[in-house]
Amino acid sequence: MRQKPGFVASLFVLAITASSFIAKQSLKGAWEYAGGIYNGKKEGAPTDYKLQRKYDKEHFESFSVDSGSAPEKYEAGDYILHDDTCVETQTFSGPPSKVLNIPVPYLYFIRNDTLTLKATLPGGMVVEEYWKRMK
Repeated sequence: MRQKPGFVASLFVLAITASSFIAKQSLKGAWEYAGGIYNGKKEGAPTDYKLQRKYDKEHFESFSVDSGSAPEKYEAGDYILHDDTCVETQTFSGPPSKVLNIPVPYLYFIRNDTLTLKATLPGGMVVEEYWKRMK
């Protein structure tokens, strides 16, 4: 069966229009560390302080928050989202860091209010971190 020339063009326009309604994931906002798995060993979130991250469109900052004092920035950097990958480049670190200025690709996904980041770091450590969206 032969299609009319306008039919294919209509399908193309429909596909472009439909794809424009698919929302891109965004990390923008504040997140609190909820635990992780490091080289197969499960770790819970610290109980005497909190770790928080704030993401804008291209950057992140990480803070240690103790109930009795002001938040202390311990890391910051840039990030880029590609499909299921978040490439983070740490540009500041309070403690010594082996990934300073090294792009690290994390597989990421957001399910409900939880951000999951998975990677093998340049030193070989396998990490899976869970961050809960703060209200």
